[in-house]
Amino acid sequence: MTRRLRLIADDYGLAPGVSAAILELIERGRLTGTSCMAGFPEWEAEAERIRPFVGRAALGLHLTLTDQPAVTGRSSLAPEGKLPPLGALALPIRRGQIASRDVEAELDAQHDRFVAALGREPDFIDGHQHVHFLPVSRAWLRKRFAGNADKPALRGAPARAGSLATALKVAAVAALAAGFDGSMRQAGFPVMRPLTGLYDWRHPDRFAPTLLAAVETLPEEGLFMCHPGHIDETLRSRDAMLAAREAEFAFLASDDFGVHLSRAGAEVMRFAG
Repeated sequence: MTRRLRLIADDYGLAPGVSAAILELIERGRLTGTSCMAGFPEWEAEAERIRPFVGRAALGLHLTLTDQPAVTGRSSLAPEGKLPPLGALALPIRRGQIASRDVEAELDAQHDRFVAALGREPDFIDGHQHVHFLPVSRAWLRKRFAGNADKPALRGAPARAGSLATALKVAAVAALAAGFDGSMRQAGFPVMRPLTGLYDWRHPDRFAPTLLAAVETLPEEGLFMCHPGHIDETLRSRDAMLAAREAEFAFLASDDFGVHLSRAGAEVMRFAG
């Protein structure tokens, strides 16, 4: 029996080179879908490029609360109009230095831009730097989709990792995600778990082994996240993850990956929208 691998690329809309790489991989059947960053000024043009894949690929919303311009402009969340780094987000929210209403307004704005451009709700929701796991994001999800009979799927907590370096990274994400899967399922959301695909992207050569391990072990309920892309000036100005994106694209697009899938009796899961 063929095993199906759910492969989701993060960051569609982050930069033209990232979007182009993701579209090519979807066209080749090497991705199940992608989560979209709807907050950038060029989002409407990027949405136009991916609209032909509605119903053919899973198109999600990539909630963004860190490092990028805020759709809602200046607020307690983004005093200068730019979202804070992750380390300056969680604790100030808990202390009341960042108003929950400002976070919810930003998430509302990103969701509304996604729906307006694509004419539909997202198939799933996840978060840039895993911010969908934050308590304020959980509350927003419950509130925003309270009346929806068909709620979007959510990316769940990560699986355990093998190497020490990856294990530490997974442990940090797992701590952020504590209680998420169960509480969101109780609220009526499908949850895709376990999450795999975490590795030290400062060492791009570690991507292929991480993906091949998932080919052998990831259950169909799980999800492998990845970040393929091509480097361009827009990406350089917005994100520090560069070389790893090229390495991920190269392997995902390669004949070698296709051979490994075939040998493992596996295939990339296709979206049935």
